[in-house]
Amino acid sequence: MPHPPPAELIKFLLPYDRGIQKLALQLRALVLEEMAPCYENIYDAYSAVAIGYGTSDRLRDGIFHIAVYSKHVNLGFNDGASLADPQGMLLGAGNQIRHLTIKTPDDLARPEIRAYLKRARKFALAEAKKLGEPPPKKPKGVVSTVKAIYPKKRRPK
Repeated sequence: MPHPPPAELIKFLLPYDRGIQKLALQLRALVLEEMAPCYENIYDAYSAVAIGYGTSDRLRDGIFHIAVYSKHVNLGFNDGASLADPQGMLLGAGNQIRHLTIKTPDDLARPEIRAYLKRARKFALAEAKKLGEPPPKKPKGVVSTVKAIYPKKRRPK
């Protein structure tokens, strides 16, 4: 595995069924194939384990994220409301974020998943350039950081 998951992430996933743990890690691997080198920010949050990916460790530089729930995993796009959605697959009605729901390993094999990842990355980098931001300095490999651990949890025990 080119980018092994950090021990903290494995620990945070332990309350989930093995199938969901595996699905989350497979999605992580797919995201990193498209995004690395990058920053990976891990949150052991109230209702999900969340993993954000971006060009820095700042939340505002996030491009997409994974949210792990008890029966599925979401692949979220931080600027999904502005992202082209030719297949009409993106879910959500908020002002900014859209997501794809992943329920089985077969879902990960769909070529649209990679297409959306590539589109989101390209869009985010183009938006940063429009704002006159300098190109982000690429880290060496994947820089994983646990950003927050919420004491209260509402998910599998």
